[in-house]
Amino acid sequence: MALRTTMALRTTPALRTTLGLFAIIGAAAGMASTGVAAADPVSIPFQINPAPFGNPNGSFDAPAMRCAAVVGDQPGVVLITGDKPGGWGCPLSAGVNWINLATGATGAAQLSNGLNGIPAAATLNTGGGQVALILNPVGGGIVTPGLATFFVP
Repeated sequence: MALRTTMALRTTPALRTTLGLFAIIGAAAGMASTGVAAADPVSIPFQINPAPFGNPNGSFDAPAMRCAAVVGDQPGVVLITGDKPGGWGCPLSAGVNWINLATGATGAAQLSNGLNGIPAAATLNTGGGQVALILNPVGGGIVTPGLATFFVP
């Protein structure tokens, strides 16, 4: 005949509370190690105002060109592109000059030429911090350059 022994685990309310806290801490540690989801990219619109015949007020036949700075897709990187659907709206081959106000880093780039159905765009490696940029179209005409300031994560 086999001898069976059973041992009953006696718990007290304090022990149950302590075990519950360990379970909560363990679950929180497990969730913390799974990582943090990255934020969606943010588009900051700005525009370039044409000034036909030197008129800084613009004209109905020369609409503003709309561009956007897209931040948050990659750390320290800004994408300059058009603000219209498909990335269109920014002038082709425009020059971009930027300064990172947090680090003092500066740079220059040129938007692409828009050939083969690919909208004008430029990727700027500015680093993190507050960035200011001027976008100046290179193709003829008198325009007010586009100016934008934004934070790059």
